Amino acid sequence: MKQAFINMLQMQNSMNTRVHPQWIEQNYEWYRATWIECGELIEHYGYKWWKKQTPDLDQVQLEVIDIWHFGMSALFVPGKDIEGIADGMVAELDGFTPSGEGVREATEALALHCLETRSFSVARFWSLMLASELDFDSLYSRYVGKNVLNFFRQDHGYKDGTYVKNWQGREDNEHLVEILAALDSGAEDYADRVYQGLAARYQDAVAAH
Repeated sequence: MKQAFINMLQMQNSMNTRVHPQWIEQNYEWYRATWIECGELIEHYGYKWWKKQTPDLDQVQLEVIDIWHFGMSALFVPGKDIEGIADGMVAELDGFTPSGEGVREATEALALHCLETRSFSVARFWSLMLASELDFDSLYSRYVGKNVLNFFRQDHGYKDGTYVKNWQGREDNEHLVEILAALDSGAEDYADRVYQGLAARYQDAVAAH
């Protein structure tokens, strides 16, 4: 598990560095991005008792992955290396017992912790991950997929506003779900295949735009 954490932390650092070379020193409010993502997750899961709602589990799980991006980013502090961060993550999960909460309750517990402490709890996230029917292997494979999508967005004008996020009536996140479902996450070139799948669909969508 520690090595997988190191891999993901390295990928997250690469992505954040792409946005700002000295991103750690900027003290961005990662906790705020996290709790706002929690609200978006609840929108996909449903909370309106006054109307019929069916949870969109695929989108809920994608929001969990987005939360993981921001949460890991919040763990970076000046003077602490990636291996030290990974050690802390493993230590926090040592003896972990799932809260048994549902998706809404686990999401609210994580959001509340972010607001109260302006930090990120790996253990509270783990309860949300499990409540959302994800395990560690699926977290890892989907994280890699979303990380690739973030790089793809940057490569195609996300920062300057020229990137087209909706492809043929659907968000790029929805296309990503389909691409990941058709690939072997254990393949050595998994990340490359995800990027190629996104590129093919994006080119078709932009050509038809």
